[in-house]
Amino acid sequence: MKEVRERYRLYLDESGDHVFHDEVALKKPGHRYLTLVGCWFAQGTPYLAFHRALEDFKQKHIPHNPDEPVILHRKDIINRSGPFWRLRDEGTSKAFDDDLCSLIEKAEFVLIGVCIDKLRLKQEYPDPFHPYHLALGFILERYCGLLNHLNRQGDVLAESRGGKEDKLLKNAYRHIWTHGTRYHKAGFFQRTLTSKEIKLKKKSDNIAGLQLADILARAVRDDILAEFGRKIGSMATFDSRLISIIQTKYNRHLYNERVRGYGKVLFPK
Repeated sequence: MKEVRERYRLYLDESGDHVFHDEVALKKPGHRYLTLVGCWFAQGTPYLAFHRALEDFKQKHIPHNPDEPVILHRKDIINRSGPFWRLRDEGTSKAFDDDLCSLIEKAEFVLIGVCIDKLRLKQEYPDPFHPYHLALGFILERYCGLLNHLNRQGDVLAESRGGKEDKLLKNAYRHIWTHGTRYHKAGFFQRTLTSKEIKLKKKSDNIAGLQLADILARAVRDDILAEFGRKIGSMATFDSRLISIIQTKYNRHLYNERVRGYGKVLFPK
């Protein structure tokens, strides 16, 4: 009987925007950095356990009809908008934050964040790749590197944003699949990725992995910038808690446990 090997899935979300040619905008901290965050799970028990725990968590704190699922979205949670109006109560908010932090701490996933400094990229490279293309390449190199080491395969799922953004993401992924990157030939990716097309799902599809990436994206950005001495502004209390929790989740060198360059990437440095 042929051995059935577990497969993996990488879930992607971002913090920041794609503004690249407006130097005035790029000098503003909120626009300067594009951060792509990836969380990958083994697609057996680890992911199913996380999915079930997340649904139980949402039903506990934001009671709802299962036919109309609650979707965790950082912006809505912070603004207490939509179904998250309940969090305007201080006690409810604290219980929500405590349980969400515990849920993330217990989840079995690997985390990677890639932060592109768009201003320095534009200043140092006369004809650079698009920031999203660069970030995706750095993440796929590390994801496929681990899969190659484990002799496993996996795919990639990102949130559909429609129109030009979906086209940009599809083209960037397909280019890496077909041509490889500066550091790895196409075969490196094709051995481990099960599809030459990236999978896209809408936020309303209630994908647990995408919701996790969304919740973590801003905290990962701030963590990477602090790691490389680029801290900007004040940090939300909840994000500070997340940063403490996710340190054990980051992708790292298989032998010396180094995280910088493996789980936290800044380009250009």
